[in-house]
Amino acid sequence: MYPQPIQKSGTFANISYRVALPISIILWLLPLIAVMLTSIRSMEDINKGNYWGWPSDFHFVENYTQVFTTTSMGEYLINSLIITLPAVAGAVALSTLAGFALAKYRFKANVWIFAMFIGGNFVPFQVLMIPVRDLTIAFGLYDTHWALIWFHVAFQTGFCTLFMRNFIVGIPDALIEAARVEGVKEWRIFWYIVLPLVRPALAALAVLVFTFIWNDFFWALVLVQSDEVRPVTAGLSSLQGQWLASWQFMSAGAVVAAIPPVILFFTMQKHFIAGLTLGATKG
Repeated sequence: MYPQPIQKSGTFANISYRVALPISIILWLLPLIAVMLTSIRSMEDINKGNYWGWPSDFHFVENYTQVFTTTSMGEYLINSLIITLPAVAGAVALSTLAGFALAKYRFKANVWIFAMFIGGNFVPFQVLMIPVRDLTIAFGLYDTHWALIWFHVAFQTGFCTLFMRNFIVGIPDALIEAARVEGVKEWRIFWYIVLPLVRPALAALAVLVFTFIWNDFFWALVLVQSDEVRPVTAGLSSLQGQWLASWQFMSAGAVVAAIPPVILFFTMQKHFIAGLTLGATKG
């Protein structure tokens, strides 16, 4: 049931580990369990103060049906997909190209460019709020899908480049040099040699970036105003104004919003773990 530690510890440490781990898991899961239970409660049950107990009546079908029929939840989900999928594709594609260049090409500005990608990850995103908003207005992108798509591509490319560069560095230079000796063009080396070798890393990165962009709330509020463009995270906040204190509907909407990233993770779980552990055993 529990992972075996590499080095045997004392009895007290083992007992503490076996006690602390389940308690930590339960504490971490409590908010999720509360949201899922609230999503199937009736309003009367919530007004009675039954927040943690078993629901007296199950309103699964009613609550989840009303979320889709009386709100714009379906439109919010579609907007999130329209924003997230192109942004993930763009960020992963650009970062793979940039990572290949930084990992396998030697030029004077290599170290400085790599340092800029690293440093950009430490810039507080709140500092960029006004400049990014003004920039989207100047380009006529404010309150459109493209405002969030282009921003996420630009913002995520720094982390993604750092991620991909570190994986591509592990590809033996002899493979690339042998291809060059045979007269293979650079784009064919990238497409037929580099990409197949970093496929697990691409899958892991795609899952991470999809989760980051899908769960973004701050920039969805800053760059979007209308319901026609609003993604699901910002849409959930608007349910509070529509339903006042109808927590069962807000909880149902939160559960629905969490389903796509969970499905993606379990679908890509094998590739995700392989990508994160790629090269972990190289000495």
